[in-house]
Amino acid sequence: MKRAKLNELDPATTVDKGEKILLGAMQEFLTHGYASTSMDRVATAAGVSKATVYSHFKDKEGLFSALMQRLAEEKILYIQIELEEPEQALRKLALTLLEHKKCDAEFLIFIRLVVGESGRFPELAQMFISNFAKIGIQRLTCYLSSHPELNLPDPEATARIFIGSVVYYLMTQEILHGAEIIPMERDRLINGLMHLILASKNSV
Repeated sequence: MKRAKLNELDPATTVDKGEKILLGAMQEFLTHGYASTSMDRVATAAGVSKATVYSHFKDKEGLFSALMQRLAEEKILYIQIELEEPEQALRKLALTLLEHKKCDAEFLIFIRLVVGESGRFPELAQMFISNFAKIGIQRLTCYLSSHPELNLPDPEATARIFIGSVVYYLMTQEILHGAEIIPMERDRLINGLMHLILASKNSV
């Protein structure tokens, strides 16, 4: 059976208890923050017993980690670019990542939560880096390395520039509410990235 996305689940729907717990956890973390969310709250939101929550997840940190990994599957791991040509692949990757602002406001709120709580709970920020930034950089580095025609002297550095630019755009335009202060169209950013990465190829 196809697994539903977190933001598509309904607490009243009959789904696997693990899915219900993740949905309840997302609701509680986004509403009350990490520090104020308890396993009791999650159990109530998920409509299951506290014992059931602990049978699936060791503790709150383990639950948050599982939620982070699940989000990474939905937001990063499902993006398939390996069989596409560089221009199409890079544009697809950027467009997919930047579409969060239109189709998944919940994900942006989740990032705000991680940033806001990172001072007291640095492990949350480290989870985010491990599950999102690191995976994205690794996948893109492998892709760029498999295309020597791009003539990139340092594929990993290029991957970091690409992912970093996308993250910076989301941070300044959406997460930190800076769109009115330093506005920039999404396509303008993407076109600039395409030019930077494909310039060496096109000059050969």
